Formats: sequence, structure tokens, C-alpha cells
Amino acid sequence: MLTTGTVLGRRYEIQSKIGAGGMSDVYKANDRKLNRKVSIKILKRDFADDQNFVTKFRNEARAAASLNHPNIVNVYDVGEGDGIYYIVMEHIDGITLKKYIEYKKKLNIRESIEIAMQVARGLEAAHSKKIIHRDIKPQNIMISRDGKVKVTDFGIARAASAQTISSNAMGSVHYISPEQAKGGYCDERSDIYSLGITLYEMLTGKVPFEGESTVAVALQHIQGEMIPPRKVDPMIPVSLEKIILKCTQKKPDRRYSNVTELIEDLKKCLTMPNGDFVKPVTLSANDGTQVFTNSEVDQLKSQTASIRQAEEAYQMGLDEDNSELVYDSYEDSLADTDSSFEKIVTFIMIGVVALIAVIGFSIGMRACGILNLGSSSSNVVMQNSNSVSMINLLGDSVNDAESALKDINLSLRIIEYASSEEYDNGKIFYQSVAEGEEVDRSSVIEVKVSTGSNRAVISNVSGMTEKDARRTLYKSGFNNVAQTTTMSLSDTVPQGRVMGTTPEIGLSVDRDSEIVLILSAGPETDSVHVPDLSGKKSSRAEGLLSEEGLTLGKSIQEASDSVTEGRITRTVPEAGTSVPKGSSVDVYVSAGSGTVKVPNVTYVPLSDATAYLKEYGLQLGEVTYEKVSDASMIGLVVHQSVKNKSIVERGTVVDLVIGQ
Repeated sequence: MLTTGTVLGRRYEIQSKIGAGGMSDVYKANDRKLNRKVSIKILKRDFADDQNFVTKFRNEARAAASLNHPNIVNVYDVGEGDGIYYIVMEHIDGITLKKYIEYKKKLNIRESIEIAMQVARGLEAAHSKKIIHRDIKPQNIMISRDGKVKVTDFGIARAASAQTISSNAMGSVHYISPEQAKGGYCDERSDIYSLGITLYEMLTGKVPFEGESTVAVALQHIQGEMIPPRKVDPMIPVSLEKIILKCTQKKPDRRYSNVTELIEDLKKCLTMPNGDFVKPVTLSANDGTQVFTNSEVDQLKSQTASIRQAEEAYQMGLDEDNSELVYDSYEDSLADTDSSFEKIVTFIMIGVVALIAVIGFSIGMRACGILNLGSSSSNVVMQNSNSVSMINLLGDSVNDAESALKDINLSLRIIEYASSEEYDNGKIFYQSVAEGEEVDRSSVIEVKVSTGSNRAVISNVSGMTEKDARRTLYKSGFNNVAQTTTMSLSDTVPQGRVMGTTPEIGLSVDRDSEIVLILSAGPETDSVHVPDLSGKKSSRAEGLLSEEGLTLGKSIQEASDSVTEGRITRTVPEAGTSVPKGSSVDVYVSAGSGTVKVPNVTYVPLSDATAYLKEYGLQLGEVTYEKVSDASMIGLVVHQSVKNKSIVERGTVVDLVIGQ
């Protein structure tokens, strides 16, 4: 493990460790030459000693470095020195898609489609250069704080050159394509399969195949049947389900032939959720269940154990010199089956044509009044009518509406999911044809479905402390309480307490609206100047400020090479600034060279905790959730991995546990 301050290639200064896996460790570093933050992936010693692996690793990393796309994490540099092999990459300030799904349980439809489209665009750029990712999964997809989606680890897993699935690859095997699981040739369509599984997880909150071991999960990809997404969540549009099912066909030639086709269908899905635009794929009885022999299972298990140390190292394609042979032999083994299947399809098609002819004949006879099948005269008149009276769908669920429309020979298309103040989540709040209007039979009725109300009333937080006000607003559903506050003079509200908000208290506003707290600066008084406290002991700060009619605000630790530990380095506002008497002044205290004192961030919302850690020069690590019995702790930090008041190096990662 590298220590803070280590410099690689006389250029990259290690700052902190931010991740680890079976194959490599990841560090945050500073690029001295360009003065920018970067992430550096460093090979573990077990792999660095394998020259064959290192050669492949270097070649694949350089190929990945040739990619330059907004939806791909850039690879800046590949280096080595003193037996250390590393890749320098773009540093993303955000979280993985996997963490995002775990946080939200499942994503809404529009968000899922937009994320999938960004991933697909990144893959499109890579595939155009004949670079296959081979390890698409939520763990390898980053979401930055500004919502940008970026795919990482292009080509890295290929260097592992594993012959099957690693026992450490439980995160990867859930997204593996059938041809990869069987050790066959993989191409662009293998990435499409994995993206389809990822989209399934975004929409449903779970992966389609589970098992007690990597082999068990891999077998399901080869011969198991996926539960259709709409059976897990009926709110998923029909077209989106068809897209997922086409992406995840067992045989590659029944999937999208390229990512560009997939992107086009995803675009259409945003405007025509229930449109019939996904080109149907010919299904085969062989697709549902492909027999995996006992010898193949034994081979898979044996190979799995032999590469136990590889991270995310399931089959990423065999070496170029023999991969085509494996693929050809695999196709030949299915040739006989395909021939039999074609005969079966021929017979089925003959039967279908005959059935259609009989139905058409019967309809024609009924229309002429020759064949009545026991129907009353009134029923015959109804069948011959070209229009029906529209029914009311407002307030109905999608399933109930579809059933009711089917009874009068109409169909339904969802054109939008949006918030509604009048109708509950999942209920229809708009229909394109009003109740009572005449509409032609077989018409499509367009509807909008409610996602529930997204508005709430701003709670009365007057007189509360800033911390209590933030907690109250957070519990009311407002997740965007600004970190900055405004000050205003008040003769009634004590200094430092909340006297109002922007927008105003009591207003009903969108839950995503930014709420700014207005703090009292106390009654109007003469202004005073902030004293110069630099070099003074921190224990004297409160007394010195009090002498000037000021109060002590936050006391923040920061590293300093010039100021003795425990003494004040600076103040905010700066010394000499004219401020109202009674104002609060934050002081920064030296923690010595390169070290800081960890603050207490428990019992505050995650957004506040993140800001506090950043102020102290610390880094937010993994965020997990656990159930709490006290409802007031929901959404607040209940535990931090590094104890408060501990003296640690700047850049240290602090993991947080949030109550739920």
C-alpha cells in the first residue's frame, strides 16, 4: 500500500486511498504538472509479477486511453516504475450507479432510460474503435454530482485474460452474457446484454438472476428464464420491457446488432412509452433452456477455483489467436438444433395462416348476418357499429384502464409519467379523449399517469437553531436546503436563530426547490471590526471575540506548515472586516502539518455531513443504511467510521451510516 505523499513518475502525488479490489488499489492523487485531481489504479503485487499479465494490461490500458468521450472516464496516462504498474484516470466526484440504486431502491423510468442512453453512447464510441468493455455493470458506471454518467474500466478486465468466472466476481457474474459464461467469443452484443441486465436492475431494484455461487448464477444466464420486468413492476412501459428482453436474448444474433439501434429505441421510448416500435426477435424453444452438460459444469467450477485472486475477472474473450475457433465450434454445435427449429417454425406458420383464414371467414359471415352464433339482434348492431362512447379513466390504475378499454375495443398508450396534486401515485390523471365523446373502434387512447404529489408546505422553523431547522425541513421532504445562509437584523428573534426562509414559511412549493435559511443577526447595533487572532491559542478565541462584541462560530481544523498546532491560522470573516456587533466569526485552527481533527457529523443530514467533512479536508467514503427505531433519526447520520476528535491525515476517507 502506498503512503500519502508518495510521488509516481515524478508527477503524481498520492493523497489518499479511495478503493480496493482483488486486482488493484485505487488512489486519489494530484497531478503536479497540470495541477488537477486524478485517480490512479495500481496493480497489486500478485499481478505485477506476472509479465504476461502486465503486457496485456499495458496494451489494453493504452487502447482505452485512445477513447475520448463525455460518457467515458478518460485514461490520461499509463506508467511503471520500481515494479509498480499504474493507470492514471479522470477523477470523478460522485458515486457508482450501484450505490445510487441501493440508495434509491429503484430508479424512475425516465431516469433509468437517460442513464442507459448515456452508457450506450459511451459504448457506441468504444465499439466504433473495436474496443469491447466486457464488464458492463453498475459498479463500473459513475454518476457525478452534476448528473453526468461515465463508464469506467474500459479494457482493464480484458487484461486479466481469465478463462471463466472468478469466485470473487459475484458483482460481475450477475451481468455476464451467456457466451462469456460458456467461455465463448464475445463482441459488441455482449456489452449490450450486460447493459440490458443493468437497465433491468435500475427499473426493478434487483438483478434477474440470483444464486449461492458464481457458477449457479452463470448457469442461469445460460439456461435460465428471466422474469419479465413488467411482472416485477407493472408500471414499466411495454416498449421498455421489449427493449430489455431484446438486449438479453440468449443468442447474440437475436439481440440488437449494435448500440446505435438500441439508442434509437431508447429515444422512442421516452416519447412513446407503449409504442410498438421494437422490432420483434424470433424466439426459439432453445432460447428458454440451453442444456449445460455435467462435464461443462465441472469444468466451469474447476476453472473458477483456479483464478480466485482475480477481481472482476470473468471471461472477457479468449486470446485473439484462438477466439474465432472457439466461436465457430460453438456455432457448429447448435447447427443441428437450428435446423430442427426451422422445420418446427414452418409447421407453426402454416397453422397460423390457416387459423387466420378461418377467423376472417367467420367475421365476414357475421358481418353479412349469415352466421349469428346465437347473438341477439341488439348484439349484432353493436358489433357493426364503427364507434363507441368514451368512458372515464381518471383515477383508475393502468391495469384497470387497459381492461376497461379492451371491453370496448380500444387500447391505451402512456405518454407521460408526471407529478399530480389531485391523483395518487399510479393513477391516471389525463386522457386524450373526454368521457362521453364518440371515438372510432380500435383507437388508441393516450393517458398520463401520476407519480404522486411533489409539493409540500415549508414547515415553521422560526426560532429554531440552524441545525434543528435543517433537520425539520429534511423530514418534511425538502432535500435541497442551501448550505449558505443569509443574515437579517431582528429585535425579536435571538441572534443566530432562524427568523425565516426563502421561499417563505407556510408556502406550498416543489420538494426539489432550494430552501435558504434566514438567520437573525440580532438587533441593529454599531458595527465592529474582526480582531486579528492569527497565532493566538484556540482556547482564547471565544474570550477575545467577546471583548469586541462578537461570538465564536465554528472552530475548524486545517493543516498548516507555518502555524503551530493548536493555534489560530485565520478567521472568516477576515481580520479587519467591519461586521455588525454580535456577528458570528469562524476560526480555523492549525492541526499541524498534514493532519486534522475529525469533526462529529452524527445526527445531521447526509448533505450537511458531507459539507462538514469537506471543510475539515476529509473525504466522504461509503454511505450505507440501517434501520432505526427512533423515527427522528431517519435520514440522519447514526454512525461514522472514524471517531470524532481523532487526529488523522488530510484526505482520510470517512464512511457514514444513515438511519432508515
